[in-house]
Amino acid sequence: MSKFSEIIASDKPTLIDFAAEWCQPCKMMPPILKEVKKQLGDKVRILKIDVDKNPAIAQKHQIQSVPTMMVFKSGKIVFRQSGVMQANQIVQMMQQYV
Repeated sequence: MSKFSEIIASDKPTLIDFAAEWCQPCKMMPPILKEVKKQLGDKVRILKIDVDKNPAIAQKHQIQSVPTMMVFKSGKIVFRQSGVMQANQIVQMMQQYV
């Protein structure tokens, strides 16, 4: 089992930020996700995955545009949205999975 599969199989909700170096909107996400982590702390796990460096994962999850946010809980996708989201939107959405 890959490290990625182990992480998303967790009961702890895991927010994955699929991004790319060349993507301008993706550059807006780190401070937003830092704020989300500050508000939710250890209740959630947040990971950034570079689609160019991890093409197999991106392909498996059919990532066609970046940034794409996906939330996994117990190995299942419980949320998916492309585009930049604000910290308060992400926190509200994540609250239902913690």
